[in-house]
Amino acid sequence: MRRLDMHRLQELVRLHRQGKSKRESARLLGMGRNTLRRYLVAFDEAGLLDGEPEELPRLEVLRLAVDARLPTQPASQTSSTVDAWALAIGEMAERGAKPKAIFDALRLSDPDFDGSLDAVKRFYRRWRTEQPPSAVDVAILVETGPGKVAQVDFGYIGTLFDPIEQRLRRAWVFVMVLGFCRHMFAKIVFDQKTTTWLQLHVEAFAEFGGVPEVVVPDNLKAAVTRAAFGVERDKLALNRSYRDLARHYGFVIDPAPPYSPEKKGKVENAVRYVKSSFFKPRALEEITEAQSELTRWRFEIAGTRVHGTTHRQPLELFEQQEQEAMLALPARPFIPRVWKTVKVHPDSHILFEKRKYSLPWAHIGKKAWLCATPESVTLYIDDVRVATHNRHGTGPATQDCHLPKHRRDLRYRSRDYWIRRARGLGETVGEYVEEVFGADEVLSQLRTVQAIVTHLEKFPPSRAVAACERARFYGNHTYRGVRDILRKGLDQEPLPALLFPDAKPGPRPRFSRVPAAEA
Repeated sequence: MRRLDMHRLQELVRLHRQGKSKRESARLLGMGRNTLRRYLVAFDEAGLLDGEPEELPRLEVLRLAVDARLPTQPASQTSSTVDAWALAIGEMAERGAKPKAIFDALRLSDPDFDGSLDAVKRFYRRWRTEQPPSAVDVAILVETGPGKVAQVDFGYIGTLFDPIEQRLRRAWVFVMVLGFCRHMFAKIVFDQKTTTWLQLHVEAFAEFGGVPEVVVPDNLKAAVTRAAFGVERDKLALNRSYRDLARHYGFVIDPAPPYSPEKKGKVENAVRYVKSSFFKPRALEEITEAQSELTRWRFEIAGTRVHGTTHRQPLELFEQQEQEAMLALPARPFIPRVWKTVKVHPDSHILFEKRKYSLPWAHIGKKAWLCATPESVTLYIDDVRVATHNRHGTGPATQDCHLPKHRRDLRYRSRDYWIRRARGLGETVGEYVEEVFGADEVLSQLRTVQAIVTHLEKFPPSRAVAACERARFYGNHTYRGVRDILRKGLDQEPLPALLFPDAKPGPRPRFSRVPAAEA
């Protein structure tokens, strides 16, 4: 039978000694009368029902009486289909293997194994409960001094209206809590991008008027690219942008291990407190209003409450002890630099925030490091800078020197551009190119013009003009025609005489009228 709490059974003895009826005792204790009778019989056999109500039997004495007279019933199934492999399962579990891995290993190693995955899971759970706690299971309470540690995290808060984009968007609250005084900075955002992550730190430090020595972030992508502990080859790889922030402000980053929220319990509790105490009682719809109310709540409610651990008001403790112990803010402002890996596409460009930036075409297919500031975008290959672009502007940022020399001009698609370029070789060349553009009313002649102009630029302007004059004379508007004229040197020969020179006037037709007569 299911064991009742010994304190309730102690109360049962007290009620019996007070003379309460079984019905009344069962009602007061929330216990079935049949169950109550069984316990009374057991205590009576042990001689525990007699005595004064104020001098009750100790809890351990009651437990001995219950264990002796009302033993627990064994489970309906005391054995498992995988009991024969208990030793092997235990050894694999001690090495850190999980039930699915254990199940697969047994299937491969033992042809007689016929247990199910569910049976292995049940055995594994029973094995875990039977293991004594290990040293790593002990949660160590860490006390931090003033100005030493801050913890940061995001918490999802639902949707809010974005007045800029004029639509509802998913929103998060960013919280940075100081470990000593528990004073917090909190702000609502619509994304968790690296730029947002950096800016939130800048605003938090500015509000605090100082910088903590250590910042403990969650193992999120913006803060930590990869986190692993315990072996030398798996060193912590911090996001480059976050490193820049830490170096500028002088703090140390100490990321929480993956899947270990208890390692940053202060901010976990702070996020829960903000969500339950601020967001849940309020029907907030628009972010500007919500942020204004959140700021007021932080200082008037959260900052003045008596914290359950410190037994002090967070804002008061911050102003009296922690603020002066923090690192001083740097004299120069922080310029955010966003680092990320990008792929060089076949067009010799990378894509960053919906805009293309070029780099030398020899790096097509490689991975590049991009460093973006508010003013520029710099690209690195193997830690060597290969390109720098101005970040302001629209359309692709392309430098001609990054494209193959014989193909870079092909990116210009404007008719006026190629006519101006042709006129640079001579007026005749420009007029000829205009004729080429108009040679076909349906088919675009852009590629033909690009080929003709780039080929003519390889020759002296005099030859280019002569070649166009000959091509116009014969009505040839093709690249091949211009190329052959120059290849054969025909541009250096005089043009032939007209095939039909002006003829002398012949006799007047018989029935024509003299113009003077018509007048």
